[in-house]
Amino acid sequence: MKTDFLVIGSGAAGLSFALKAAAYGHVTVVTKGEMTECNTNYAQGGICSVTYEPDTFEKHIRDTLVCGAGKCNEKAVELVVRRAPELIGDLIAWGTRFDKTPDGRFELNREGGHTEHRILHHEDLTGAEIERALVESVRRHPNITVLEHRFAIDLLTQHHLGEFVTRHTRGLACFGAYVLNEATNEIETMLSKFTVVATGGCGNIYSTTSNPVVATGDGIAMCHRAKAITENMEFIQFHPTTLYNPGEKPNFLITEAMRGFGAILRLRSGEEFMDKYHPMKSLAPRDVVARAIYSEMTKRGEDYVYLDVTHKDPEAVRSHFPNIYEKCRSIGIDITRDLIPVTPAAHYCCGGVKVDTDGQTSVKRLYALGETSCTGLHGANRLASNSLIEAVVYGDQAARHAAAQLDKTEFQEGIPDWDFEGTQHTEEMLMIIQSKREMQTIMSNYVGIVRSNLSLKRAMRRLSTLYEETEELYGKTKPNRELCELRNMIAVAYLVIKQGREIKESVGCHFNMDYKQSEK
Repeated sequence: MKTDFLVIGSGAAGLSFALKAAAYGHVTVVTKGEMTECNTNYAQGGICSVTYEPDTFEKHIRDTLVCGAGKCNEKAVELVVRRAPELIGDLIAWGTRFDKTPDGRFELNREGGHTEHRILHHEDLTGAEIERALVESVRRHPNITVLEHRFAIDLLTQHHLGEFVTRHTRGLACFGAYVLNEATNEIETMLSKFTVVATGGCGNIYSTTSNPVVATGDGIAMCHRAKAITENMEFIQFHPTTLYNPGEKPNFLITEAMRGFGAILRLRSGEEFMDKYHPMKSLAPRDVVARAIYSEMTKRGEDYVYLDVTHKDPEAVRSHFPNIYEKCRSIGIDITRDLIPVTPAAHYCCGGVKVDTDGQTSVKRLYALGETSCTGLHGANRLASNSLIEAVVYGDQAARHAAAQLDKTEFQEGIPDWDFEGTQHTEEMLMIIQSKREMQTIMSNYVGIVRSNLSLKRAMRRLSTLYEETEELYGKTKPNRELCELRNMIAVAYLVIKQGREIKESVGCHFNMDYKQSEK
């Protein structure tokens, strides 16, 4: 199969790119589940843009830099903030409905780390509304083909032409991907002039996460194996407030907009505690709030704290947060009268595949967008609601850049079909499930909100054993989704540990996450 643009992933980043690129050539979108099963669909709070005075671009830039703890790429911050209003206009043109006040102005929320109200939203289901509009627009477009239940396994490079490649190989380029068709269980060779990886984050490398089950770091792992550069993987953001409801996965998110609305964090004794940690109290940046909650829970040996919105007008609470209200009611909590038990959970990967301001990776003809990428916008800690706007801004940047090269780019011929020789169907599903749980436990216990050099070393040692066992199984097994996901999750977990600020190069537990196909 051949296509001008191959987009892997169906969230805001991938679909907004597809809609822009489709004006210049044919786009094929592949996604491993249904189109709407993505992180975008779960985003509650909203999307950032400077809209009205007294807000300014300079204030949004400053808030982003402060929240990023000095690790942001200022060029990326300036780009996203200044292009945000234009891309909000595109979302509206595609059918996104943002809430408005009775006088017709956008109703803007404020969240942690923001000094002004600049969050456009649709109730407390903003991501779902944006995804709905994008999906409907994509399905209507005659130049876009959508293939659901297709699992991208590996990106195609000169490696698949028999060349030995490293991250320093001159002219290293991407020619498409091997994609598992889950309906036929066959692996298809998809050739493209340009490939966009927008598969979301990696929250499921942890035991507790707000991410949907599809967020297994597939794109980051594929790009890593293809020799693209990754960076800042150690900066995993933990959302401070997910609903404490043991046994439920993923953790249900309690949007930061609720604290922007006036909700207060309290200990189980009822005492407010954030004033001890930051002058912005419950509206401090996410990393500060998550560490504060973790510290208080650890001191007391407790599993959660409370979020209190009972002092606000009940009708206003129900109106602003209907999804949260109904969810909590379903487990016996009336948020207009009862405190909400909350606990931190893995939420967002601030690092990823390193890209420039056009979304280009270090591999030619390969782009990474959304949470798969590391643009440098977020630094060490993402400012709330900056992710969705980053996705559509960089989707536009990448589409412009790729379209300008389309006429002078050819398909790469000679890529072999996937070689199944020596592989067989596995009956070892129990081992895959157990290995996944073991990896999640390792990451949660040793690479969580608070880490040490010793904990990272221990995690690396334990993870290396899982890696070796998984690669051995992968080498003799006909690929399936569960095994490929496990392999990707272990690769991403490795990067999170390896790029940790405290871990030393002398740990002695390094292992190579490279292609195995050439050995078959």
